[in-house]
Amino acid sequence: MTATLAPGLKHQILLTVEKHHTADAYGNPGVEVFATPALITLFENVCGECIRPFLSENGFSVGTRVDIRHLGATPLGFEVSAQCEVIEVDRRRVVFRVEAHDGVEKIGEGTHERFIMDNLDLFLQKTREKFQQG
Repeated sequence: MTATLAPGLKHQILLTVEKHHTADAYGNPGVEVFATPALITLFENVCGECIRPFLSENGFSVGTRVDIRHLGATPLGFEVSAQCEVIEVDRRRVVFRVEAHDGVEKIGEGTHERFIMDNLDLFLQKTREKFQQG
């Protein structure tokens, strides 16, 4: 890590709901609203972006836990805003509070945990070794 990461750090990103974000696209035919897997991806993205400036040159982070509630349906074309706040840092483990809004209501909330890794090359090498074992 290149700087001190501490609770209180916040970040926000925006996403416009498109067809590939819908429950229909995830295998729930006819349900043309923002899908729960897409919400989880949005939360992972906002948290990953939040801590990216604190990573070493070859560093990265991986999601290890997601605990969310999807509170409301969001139609195609709506803009979703996802916010995160770092609430805990324990060495390489970072815990976030996450929340999403669609301009009308809060549509999701919960927590997300990520681990900071320092060596992408080593991580990928271990993954390749695992693949060869399978």
